[in-house]
Amino acid sequence: MAPMVLYFSRNYNPRLAVAVARQLQAPVRFEYAQPYHPDHAAHFLAMNPNQSVPILLEGDKPWWEADAIACRLSRLMASDFWRSGDDEPEMIRWLSWGYWNFVRACDAVHFERVTKQRYGHGPVDQGRLAEGLREFHACAPILDAALRTGPWLLGDTVSYADFRMACVLPYGTDAGLPLADYPAIAAWNERLNSLPSWRDPFEGLDAPALPPIPG
Repeated sequence: MAPMVLYFSRNYNPRLAVAVARQLQAPVRFEYAQPYHPDHAAHFLAMNPNQSVPILLEGDKPWWEADAIACRLSRLMASDFWRSGDDEPEMIRWLSWGYWNFVRACDAVHFERVTKQRYGHGPVDQGRLAEGLREFHACAPILDAALRTGPWLLGDTVSYADFRMACVLPYGTDAGLPLADYPAIAAWNERLNSLPSWRDPFEGLDAPALPPIPG
């Protein structure tokens, strides 16, 4: 197996990639990155045309995008965390649905209440916030119903579908996401938080905290 470096930050997609690597106990070296810093921009742009992290550097091969990194690490570790065979279409269904529905709604709320405030990008756009919350309440019942049938989205063991679907939830308190309205989602979130790899993937890493949210 070639040496691997996982470049990350504390934002939620890089956090997802770090959590996957920790869950799989993959032999990666974690390196905190600032890809948009002028001193580092060329280095990261050469690895990822989007210039963003996460990036998994496997030997001299860069993998970018958290989903691709999760798939690659699962293959390397011979793990069914990334489901394959007959279970793969169902997993991909949840990844696709989550991206266009639950995750997107969580992200819209988080962007207005957290990201914009943290980085001084202007006041909350109440119209966009309301639309994000409307989308959240439109799709959360679908996820809640699915989670009433079992502890995880795909059978009795956690999979990447769970990690991807929940990727914004570690920031959900700051975002004011109304998880309490959906008991099965709230319970699933607690199950995820019982996993050390998910609860604190940055434990022991050199990873400066995100800037505080004013007010």
